[in-house]
Amino acid sequence: MRIIGGEFKGRRFNPPAKNWPTRPTTDFAKEGLFNILNNEFDFSELKVLDLFGGTGNHSYEFISRGCTDVTYIDKFPGCVAFVQKTAQTLDIESRIRIIKGDVFKFILRNTTLFDYIFAGPPYPLPTLDTIPDRIFEKPMLKPEGWFVMEHNPNHNFQNHPNYFQERHYGKTIFSFFRRQE
Repeated sequence: MRIIGGEFKGRRFNPPAKNWPTRPTTDFAKEGLFNILNNEFDFSELKVLDLFGGTGNHSYEFISRGCTDVTYIDKFPGCVAFVQKTAQTLDIESRIRIIKGDVFKFILRNTTLFDYIFAGPPYPLPTLDTIPDRIFEKPMLKPEGWFVMEHNPNHNFQNHPNYFQERHYGKTIFSFFRRQE
C-alpha cells in the first residue's frame, strides 16, 4: 500500500494482512478515484468520513492531500491499531479521528455533516446494497457533498435515486452519489 499524492506521496505501508478482513483498494483504482476528486474538491476544506476504513488507505490519501478533518471507522481491532500506529508515524493524529465501532451503528447515531463519505465495505457483506439508502436517510452529507462506494460487479446502483456515475478499474467499481434535488 502506498500514498499516491500530496505531502506523503510515495510512502509505503505494509499492514500485517494475515487473517485480516480487508481488501485494500489497488493503487490503480485509488489513483483513478483521486484524479476525479482532485478536479471536484479543495481537499483542505473537506470534512471526510471513511467507512469500513480498513488499513486507512483512503484516510491517509486525503490527509496527504491537505485534508485536516478525517473520521475513520472500522470495527476490526487489528485495523484500528494499525491506523493508530500509522497516524503516530506520520504525525497526523490531530487530523484524523479514529473510531473502533460498527459502521451501521455509527450511521444511526451520527449528527455530523460531511463533504465526502467513502465506503469500502467487504464485498460479501450481506447488507452492502443497503448502504446508500442508509447514508441518504440521515442528514450525513452536506448539500453539495458526495458519497462514493467501492464494490464489485455483483452490485449495481444505477437505479438508486442519488446515483450519478460510476467508474470501473478492473473488477473494482466506484459508484458516485449525491443528493438529487
